[in-house]
Amino acid sequence: MVAELRRHGLLAAAAPAADGGLGLAHEPEDPLRLVRMLTLIGRANLSAGRLLEGHVNALKLVAIHAEGEARSRLLGVARSGGLFGVWGAEGPHPVRLAPTGDGRLELTGEKLFASGADTVDVAVVTAKSTDGTTLLVALPTATLAGRLFPGEWSVSGMKATASGRCNLDGVCIDPNDLLGGPDAYFREPWFEGGVWRYAAVQLGGMYAIAGHAADQLRARRQATAPLQAARLRRMVTACETARLWVASAALATEAPAAQPATARVAVLARLEVAEAAVRLLQLADEAMGAASFALAHPAERVRRDLQLYLRQADPDGMGQRAMERILDDDEERRRWGIG
Repeated sequence: MVAELRRHGLLAAAAPAADGGLGLAHEPEDPLRLVRMLTLIGRANLSAGRLLEGHVNALKLVAIHAEGEARSRLLGVARSGGLFGVWGAEGPHPVRLAPTGDGRLELTGEKLFASGADTVDVAVVTAKSTDGTTLLVALPTATLAGRLFPGEWSVSGMKATASGRCNLDGVCIDPNDLLGGPDAYFREPWFEGGVWRYAAVQLGGMYAIAGHAADQLRARRQATAPLQAARLRRMVTACETARLWVASAALATEAPAAQPATARVAVLARLEVAEAAVRLLQLADEAMGAASFALAHPAERVRRDLQLYLRQADPDGMGQRAMERILDDDEERRRWGIG
């Protein structure tokens, strides 16, 4: 899966154009090109889409925050087809970072849901410093031998992402392994504003499910039956609604002049896509019936993968924060027609 992404040049393409890539990760010249790429990969395989989206997210952070030798080194890995990921989910022992006294920094704690734990070449990891701020650390996974546990990823969907646990107790880094300053990770419109990329991959899963439903109904000569035709119509419009939201969010948040408030467009897009996907899954189940739950059915794995993916990450909290910020801002209220 990752080998195919690498072979087709999709991993190297995320590096900035000035650094030998195609500039797809940070402020791409044509954001809709990235939308199409993520959607197509998501349609083919949601796990591959999730890993590619994480790769794009990580290289965006590198493009924005890395400097000097660290930037050159990391982008060199990207140009050679290295896979990057962002590991932010905390385990029971959250990751901390403290000085060692000899000019280095020591990590403690563990990460859960470390996507691609067995395939990522560089992980961008969040860690709390002694002053309570969050720092970003770029870690080559070659230095994490014996600390990665992809086998613990025991779930019904998105199995191929191997999003296992990572134990960082005692890992020491140099200060130049840090990306940006305190809380740089949370800068908008790049933090929550980046969730439109999740939605683009999920849109691909929606297209896949709708396509399988249409194929089955056509094969059974049921596609024009009134109830089935109505279901297909609603699936088509659910996909188109999601596509329009994703395109709008990508164009807004990836613009060079994008402001922090632009992140709200991406959050609302991500939530609308999730709601559209839930509606589509119900319609597809009704259309295809019990046959689509057979393990050999082409829709079965896609359904499981998409259902799990829609739950990442904290959609309820994301929606609540977005509405609080919209309601607290006169211009935002006017922009969304409630002011």
